[in-house]
Amino acid sequence: MLLQQVVNGLTIGTIYALIALGYTMVYGILKIVNFAHGDIFMLGTFIGLFLVQDMRMPIYAALVLSAIITAIVGMIIERVAYRPLRLEERIIPLISALGVSIFLSNLAQKIWGTQIHPFPTKFQFVTFNVGNVTFSSIQILILILSLFIMVGLQVFVKKSKIGIAMQATSMSINNAALMGININQIIRITFAIGSALAAIAGILVGIYYNAVYPTMGYMAGMKAFTAAVLGGIGSIPGAVLGGLILGIAENLGGAYISTQYQDIISFLILIIVLILKPTGILGRKEINKV
Repeated sequence: MLLQQVVNGLTIGTIYALIALGYTMVYGILKIVNFAHGDIFMLGTFIGLFLVQDMRMPIYAALVLSAIITAIVGMIIERVAYRPLRLEERIIPLISALGVSIFLSNLAQKIWGTQIHPFPTKFQFVTFNVGNVTFSSIQILILILSLFIMVGLQVFVKKSKIGIAMQATSMSINNAALMGININQIIRITFAIGSALAAIAGILVGIYYNAVYPTMGYMAGMKAFTAAVLGGIGSIPGAVLGGLILGIAENLGGAYISTQYQDIISFLILIIVLILKPTGILGRKEINKV
């Protein structure tokens, strides 16, 4: 029973981690919370649904194309809703993010309606049994694909020229600009990567739960934001760790206490961690120099 819940928790935890990476990357550079990110996740899911259902596209091709389209949407949102407000007080971009979130949610309801849509797929789900633990081929796919993406992102940020520029920008936008780094381009790429990861996570959720609906971004976004803060917002490994902890905690709480208290358990863990370590598990305290 315990191992079964851990496996199920790891599956949903990796999805939380993929979404949380978008929050943590944007915050790491701009020090703002992109509260529209949950609805970008929802929009990417619907784009994938459209490509698979209406365009008859294979799921892997739809996964890639949806990520690309959603990345472009993310860059447009950054250009329209964030860049003009970059020098304003932090509350101003936050309000703009909430406005974008409401707009995307209502746009999705206008286009696709308010009902739940099944996510068609030609996958033949195979179930495996190892002792008392049961897992499916879709869980294996989610775990392997998510692990590959997260490791690839970490290598990209640490080793590539753009990734090093991202690290420099996250330390100080002004100093990075003085060193010749194109700040606007780096921020645009950051939004693109985060949005693409959210789209991939959305399609995986659609396949796993066979359900897509316009308000799905709200709770998924809140859980992913919780994961980012739990692990240490601004830290890529922290977002991954926070997502995994949150996913496992939810499933264990649902199994041993009640499924009605899953959300409460998740946020309670967040509160406890923030009381004991306000920067999150892997977060570092920022020192403001005067």
